[in-house]
Amino acid sequence: MSQLFRLIYRIRNFLLFVILELLSFWLIVKNDYYWDVSFFNTSNYYAAKTLEVSNYVKSYMNLGNVNEQLVTENAELKRAMIAMQELKGREGDYYKVDSAYATRFEFKVAKVVNNTVNLSKNYLTINKGKLDGIEPGMGVICPQGVVGQVMQCSDHFSRVYSILHSEFNVSSEVRSEALRAKNEKALGIAKWEGLDPRSIELTTIGRFKPIKKGDSVMTSEQNVIFPSGTMVGRISKIGTKQDEAFFDIEVELATDFQNISYVYVVNNKLKKEQEKLEESTRPEVKK
Repeated sequence: MSQLFRLIYRIRNFLLFVILELLSFWLIVKNDYYWDVSFFNTSNYYAAKTLEVSNYVKSYMNLGNVNEQLVTENAELKRAMIAMQELKGREGDYYKVDSAYATRFEFKVAKVVNNTVNLSKNYLTINKGKLDGIEPGMGVICPQGVVGQVMQCSDHFSRVYSILHSEFNVSSEVRSEALRAKNEKALGIAKWEGLDPRSIELTTIGRFKPIKKGDSVMTSEQNVIFPSGTMVGRISKIGTKQDEAFFDIEVELATDFQNISYVYVVNNKLKKEQEKLEESTRPEVKK
């Protein structure tokens, strides 16, 4: 304490000068209308600027919560949209599905906490697991398109096969105006060849199908884990080989795996029933 008093004593002249300056400024502001208004306006300006910066920082810090709310709402909208599309069916179809089949898909939002794109077998890790109702075999999509399939779960996390996995493939079909006009379907298998993380190969599409560069490639109706019509990508290259029955097709992926943050885990409520029936009627292989 004595050291503080000695410091104050040494700078007493400077402190007196500061106090007199502040007193003079206060007297000028209070006794001069122009200075009073100027000071009031200036102080308000800086106070408003400080408040603006504070609100901007709070808004930025709250972006995470806003994003989670938006993706949750989008999951519900996606469920409703797919149910409506299923009930409506395709133009020209005579068969219409019932409501139980149309509403079979449920969606759970999860955040990607780890992801690889430069391996021959790539995976994602998401922050939802068994305690959130996630099970191996469920499909995983994002707002842009197909992502992969759940491989393994712990209580709070799940490991996902990425579509960028050399052993994973997706039942797909090309959709275009030309195919609709001829009432044809172009069904194939989308499979990654382990090279470019932005593209995938589409196989078993007959070379006489009326398809072209830019046509959409989506999940087909012969799919248990993904809703039909989920984007896989768009055709970027088409080639043919002599005496080959199928096109060589390269598809630019809709999903940007290098910038993926949130995903939807797809639960097909009728999947187990379908698989059980198919398993029970599968022919036995004679030994």
